[in-house]
Amino acid sequence: MARPHIEPFCDRDAPFKKMKMKGFGSGMHYKMLSIDTDTGTCSMTVQLDSGYQQDPGFSGSELELLVVEGELQLCNKTVGKGHYVFFPAGFAQPALSSPKGCQLLMMDNTGEPSLVESDTHHPLCRVDRFHRTDSYNDIPWAMGAIVKPATATGCMIKLLNFGDRAHALTFLYCMTPHFWQDNISYHDCAEESYHLWGDSWMMQFGTVPTGGYFWRPAYINHEAFASEKGCIALGRVDSKLFNHFHYNPWSTVDENQARAVSRFAARDPQLYQWMVSNSHKHPHGPEDFELTMPRVGGAHQVAEPDPHQAFNHRHGGTEHQHGDGHSRGHDH
Repeated sequence: MARPHIEPFCDRDAPFKKMKMKGFGSGMHYKMLSIDTDTGTCSMTVQLDSGYQQDPGFSGSELELLVVEGELQLCNKTVGKGHYVFFPAGFAQPALSSPKGCQLLMMDNTGEPSLVESDTHHPLCRVDRFHRTDSYNDIPWAMGAIVKPATATGCMIKLLNFGDRAHALTFLYCMTPHFWQDNISYHDCAEESYHLWGDSWMMQFGTVPTGGYFWRPAYINHEAFASEKGCIALGRVDSKLFNHFHYNPWSTVDENQARAVSRFAARDPQLYQWMVSNSHKHPHGPEDFELTMPRVGGAHQVAEPDPHQAFNHRHGGTEHQHGDGHSRGHDH
């Protein structure tokens, strides 16, 4: 299954749990924000204790990190609040440490969290995809040109990562004080948000505070939203982001999908006919490298995800699940 619909949730309402997975140093604690229990892909709030140390190694999954509070020693450099890093799967991550402790957002995009001890990249790693930036100081705020149609004036974006295959996006977004978006919208992609500072208001459930989070699957409405005093949040989508604006808060997922399909058919009728044609057959051979992205496994192997295999996300006594602490009205 895909990640379930989770909103609203505030990680301040959940306790940290001790991370016991192999490869990670002692002194790491996590709060699970969302997880796909089949693949292990997940997003977590992570606390590193003072003196935390982690050996060099690579992950079998794409990994994104954002420093929320405190300082991290990474690549012989001290980085702080707002520092963002993208590690492609199989990238040899350097040793990292936190002498005084810090808090991170940690997002594994293509598999479960893992760390294989190594100081060299996996042979299939897309090394060119690695990048890092001080998102607070090195990137200017810009109008939301990456989102079509654009939101109302006053919601701005800093683009942190662009997936060149699925067009997935990671970005910071801010709402200026007294921002207001008065219509309903949905997207053809899943979207995720974590409030780093400030709060906003959403019509379907009220105030989203600092630490507020949601994972919203495709075609689910999000209703009018606003921010009285402003906010800064991390946003992510898993494919191209398009705003389907409308004014019916009661429309269903099926109705929203049908509307999106009809718009696509009107915009590109030939491509639509090709997609729905009974004679069209998708290739499934190893040469079809654009349809699948291999997940890096061990040091000398590549493991393809099996969509039919259930995944019990339990590691060394640590179970990654929603349960205790999630008391604020989930829609699982």
